[in-house]
Amino acid sequence: MLVIKSLCNNLDVSRIGFSVTKEMGKATARNRIKRLLKENVRLLDIEQGWDIVFIARHDIVTADYGTLSTRIVKLLNRAGILHKDDEKFSSEVN
Repeated sequence: MLVIKSLCNNLDVSRIGFSVTKEMGKATARNRIKRLLKENVRLLDIEQGWDIVFIARHDIVTADYGTLSTRIVKLLNRAGILHKDDEKFSSEVN
């Protein structure tokens, strides 16, 4: 559904990108996916100093907001990029 690639950038900010290919559907479907991803990430407190790219896979087309939220939190926890306060949130989601 979703893959994350991260790299330390040694800056005071984290930069986040989203990759959604044309295989996901027409522009409206791709934009919907990007809007859902951006909103989920916007609500999280991500550590500073990271370049993060979220790569959408084909089954993300049918995913809803809650499913994406859970998956994003799990991926960021696994990468060690979330602040401690958001890790508490992730245990409540699971």
